[in-house]
Amino acid sequence: MTGNGARRPRRVVVTGIGAVAPGGSTREDFWARIVSGKPATRRVTFFDASEYRSQVAAEADFDPAVAGLTPQEIRRNDRYGQFALVAGSEAVSDAGLDTGAWNGERAGVLLGSAVGATMRLEDEYVVLSDHGRRWEVDGRYAMPFMYSVFVPSAVATEVAIRHGAHGPSAVVSTGCTSGIDAIGLAAQQIEEGTVDVMLCGGSESPISPISYACFDAIRATSPRNDDPEGASRPFDADRQGFVMGEGCAVLVLEELEHARRRGAHVYCEVTGYASHANAYHMTGLHPDGVEMSR
Repeated sequence: MTGNGARRPRRVVVTGIGAVAPGGSTREDFWARIVSGKPATRRVTFFDASEYRSQVAAEADFDPAVAGLTPQEIRRNDRYGQFALVAGSEAVSDAGLDTGAWNGERAGVLLGSAVGATMRLEDEYVVLSDHGRRWEVDGRYAMPFMYSVFVPSAVATEVAIRHGAHGPSAVVSTGCTSGIDAIGLAAQQIEEGTVDVMLCGGSESPISPISYACFDAIRATSPRNDDPEGASRPFDADRQGFVMGEGCAVLVLEELEHARRRGAHVYCEVTGYASHANAYHMTGLHPDGVEMSR
């Protein structure tokens, strides 16, 4: 309690980290790639990008079966969902949580994704429309899990089912800030006492023809196809656009005393979070910088 009788917000700490990313399919491999200074961008290999303005991407070398997913999990989930399952399990293991013995009513999942199941949805549309030749798609050829692929909230549900987390389960989609918003909102769930543990973070797998066509149309992606490793240069005066990428990071957030009682390693404390919309431009900030200062 504070001096005026109000209850102090509960403290929130990070006790587990999981990652699937270009250059590393585990957090250790990804960190090693980061500190090596070697870029993970290359020419697109997932499809023929020869007719696109931008032909480079940050692709993850990821095999879901090798990463431990069952054939059923692979079939049910788009690539970004597979990322979340693997990264989520790594984070739980890193935190030393025994989800078979924990209180699942006090644990939840909150993930962020800007575009959801882009790859699987496009693949299915190609089949159902016979490569776009049919205006009315033929539903007989749809995969049996189209609904869960179509609904973004399914990715949080999959992670929750895998670990028996029966608390809040949701997906946040706020564009480029989806992952950090998910972490901030998850921390608030712990602060207010709704749960003691949250699995949270972000996952994306947008490297598909339709995504590239969209960003090509607005000339947002880099055309430095002759230098794939040097194409991503956001702070360079000669930058010409960003590079599409994919990957996932999941954190285990815990209430501090809950983590201390079980002797968990604490990476850091989450001491604040804010989210503001400038209502000014789709991608640009207002020049006075007020939103960032807030």
